[in-house]
Amino acid sequence: MDWGTELWDQYDIIEKHTQSGLELVEKYVKFVKERTEIEQNYAKQLRNLSKKYNLKRGSKDEPECRLSSYQSFLDILNEMNDFAGQRELIAENMMMNICIDLTKYLQELKQERKMYLMEAKKAQQSLESTYKQLDSSKKRFEREWREAERAAQYAEKTDQDINATKADVEKAKQQAHMRAHVAEECKNDYASQLQKFNKEQSQFYFNDMPIIFNKLQDLDERRVRKLAQGYILFSDIEKHVMPIIGKCLEGMTKAGTNVNEKNDSMVVIEQNKSGFERPGDVEFEDFSQGINRASSDSSLGTPKGPMDLLGKNRSKNFWLFSKKSKRFTPERIMTTVTEDFAHLPPEQRRKRLQQKLDEICKELQKEVDQSEALGKMKDVYEKNPQMGDPASLASQISQTSQNIERLRGELNKYETWLSEAGGRGETLRYKTHTFNNNGAHDIQSPDGAHSDESTPDPSQAIYAEFDDDFEDDELTVPIGNCTAMYNFPGASEGTISMQEGEVLAVVEEDKGDGWTRVRRNNGDEGYIPTSYVTIAINK
Repeated sequence: MDWGTELWDQYDIIEKHTQSGLELVEKYVKFVKERTEIEQNYAKQLRNLSKKYNLKRGSKDEPECRLSSYQSFLDILNEMNDFAGQRELIAENMMMNICIDLTKYLQELKQERKMYLMEAKKAQQSLESTYKQLDSSKKRFEREWREAERAAQYAEKTDQDINATKADVEKAKQQAHMRAHVAEECKNDYASQLQKFNKEQSQFYFNDMPIIFNKLQDLDERRVRKLAQGYILFSDIEKHVMPIIGKCLEGMTKAGTNVNEKNDSMVVIEQNKSGFERPGDVEFEDFSQGINRASSDSSLGTPKGPMDLLGKNRSKNFWLFSKKSKRFTPERIMTTVTEDFAHLPPEQRRKRLQQKLDEICKELQKEVDQSEALGKMKDVYEKNPQMGDPASLASQISQTSQNIERLRGELNKYETWLSEAGGRGETLRYKTHTFNNNGAHDIQSPDGAHSDESTPDPSQAIYAEFDDDFEDDELTVPIGNCTAMYNFPGASEGTISMQEGEVLAVVEEDKGDGWTRVRRNNGDEGYIPTSYVTIAINK
């Protein structure tokens, strides 16, 4: 069944129905837009909430950060940030695949409908024009026929009048004949116009309008089909991210199961254990017997404890709680922060010294690597003067050597303090370089032994050596690998596409915004959603 056959006389209904259908599409587009705004606001609020409760810059070294309960809370915040990213993705896909697509399609339908309605209007105007011509010829035929009848009656009356002359009779008959001829011509014209109108009317109702109505029917059915696809996308877009949202929720659950109360208790002990022994019994001072307090003190040999740190006033009791500690004046309990951490309890002092040693070793290794690179660069410049002036590196080499010597001194100093504190330094191995006047460099091991570095083969291409030494510094060293769990188009600026199962190098970890920077083997770099991949960071 089609509109052209069944609704041939319902032009107004069809026009109203098609207009109502287009308005429904506009209403749905507006509905989806408001939904995307809700999703975007929701995601924004989630990100702000995650940012509000996440670690502030420089607070990652706080003692509580080592607790599993605190780490799990941070994991939940990160998972919630990824969850917010999926809500943003829902909003973006709905805007692109539903709102923008349907809006564009709606404009095309409006133009097409307007064209069909104009065709119908033109056909209607043509039929109305033909009908006006028919009505005009009909009225003329009616008028002329009446005039011919009157002329015939007058001629007959004149012929019967005995007073009329022969000339009057002839004249009346000629007038009647002429009127009858004109009436006959109008009759033929009216018949012609009637035939023409009937033909156009048949063409209008059985051909032109049914075709237009069927086109409007096809347009409306396409609109309904496109709208149905938009309804399906409304659900499918969210279904598409459900697996990732599920992983975010699973990550939150896993964060809860990762909490280890026993481990947290051990961390608290490790972080806060002072190393002091408990204070001994308070001595009895018998003033009535005049006992020498000094000899009594020495004879009992009470173990020294925290009393020595709190002003060494043995006449005061040692209290564990801050309420009782108010007995001690600030002058008595205040300690001076020293470079050797002597102000800390023994156990904490050893940990801080070991931590400082590790930091110095890492910094020293950086300076050693820099020294080695400068030595190689100087060799390249001496062999290829066109590439650079070796003398231009003298200041950098000198500064690097001074830094190495300074760090060596600090390393020895902190190793001595650690030894005094009863610790055993576990420092990183490093190598230092000294430079001779010719730019060659020797490697000195930590124990002071020297070994000459092998001289490069002169037959090797010096440009290749230069490239090998310095081009690698331009690219960030990967910190791990990741495997794609889903396809990602990478359509936005700064992102990179990936296929499910593809392995990429991780260049930069997620900074809390839900994106990870990766690199392909061909050197292409970009950002991908963190929740789309499984990441393995190098230890």
